[in-house]
Amino acid sequence: METIKSPFPWFGGKSRVAPIVWERFGAVGNYVEPFFGSGAVLFGRPDVNGAETVNDLDGYVANFWRAVQHDPEAVAHWADNPSNENDLHARHLWLVNAGRERVARLEGDPDYYDAKTAGLWVWGMANWIGGGFCSGNGKWVAENGMLKAREKDAGQGIQRRRLHLGDAGQGIQRRLLHLGDAGRGIDGQCERSSIALSEYMKTIADRMRLVRVCCGDWSRVCGPTPTFLLGPTGVFLDPPYSAEAGRDMDIYARDSGTVAHDVREWALANGDNPLMRIALCGYEVEHAVLDTWECVQWKAHGGYSGQGNGTRGQENAHRERIWFSPHCFRPDSGCDDNLFSEAWEGDE
Repeated sequence: METIKSPFPWFGGKSRVAPIVWERFGAVGNYVEPFFGSGAVLFGRPDVNGAETVNDLDGYVANFWRAVQHDPEAVAHWADNPSNENDLHARHLWLVNAGRERVARLEGDPDYYDAKTAGLWVWGMANWIGGGFCSGNGKWVAENGMLKAREKDAGQGIQRRRLHLGDAGQGIQRRLLHLGDAGRGIDGQCERSSIALSEYMKTIADRMRLVRVCCGDWSRVCGPTPTFLLGPTGVFLDPPYSAEAGRDMDIYARDSGTVAHDVREWALANGDNPLMRIALCGYEVEHAVLDTWECVQWKAHGGYSGQGNGTRGQENAHRERIWFSPHCFRPDSGCDDNLFSEAWEGDE
């Protein structure tokens, strides 16, 4: 099956390492991804098989995947807009106010989605630089149709940032977002048009058709019922890296840096189950206690932290590790602790 590139950039994206993950998991009949993000590993799956469950605590993320799954044309309609800095600020304000109220329904209703919020959000992600989009942690609010600095405790605000102008061409219309481009469309592979964007969304919808999309705490999809009680299960764990790992604390709006510890404890408790094949992502010695697991080193793209002067992002790119539980497959090709994966060009 042809793999799909994610429609938006995502900090810590794992597209480069997806082939290694599926090599270790094999053709499992059940797959669970509690920290879904941009879905790079799911979309990198070579052979779709059995049940698939994904989850994300971020309501904007979960809403996008539910919406594009059920109504890709409506999402494409709201996402189809030229790059405009004024639009970016206006849509950002709408998302952190009206949009936030809408996505709050996802945690209590497994069938709810909002196509407008999904389309505006993914368009904004494509235009935004770095992290913090829709966090509500900015000083700018709307007053009489104009952006003004809010007073203390005046509610949700936004940060002001210029459009993404780099030559990487990130986002749902990657080449459209780079102002120096000749005007090509999605991922630079099709002509610039609303039809192309709609067809791309339909492709994603087709891949996501039978995927169960949950919104909430990661542990809700990691109990026995959604995992090994369904048979051999692959669980891909990509939690926010811990504070001790030295990751950028500003990237994850809803994490204090402790989630990785809880995830590691869960992995330790379930790693010896012969029906479980678990992959846990982190930095260097972050999960060194998993000493009976295979530790694979790989080189990331550098991500959001690589923008600007790039120093921190490039340093962290060499710190990436994935720990694979004892019942994962170990290929005969000599894949070991010193493996660097350079095979895939990532979406991060």
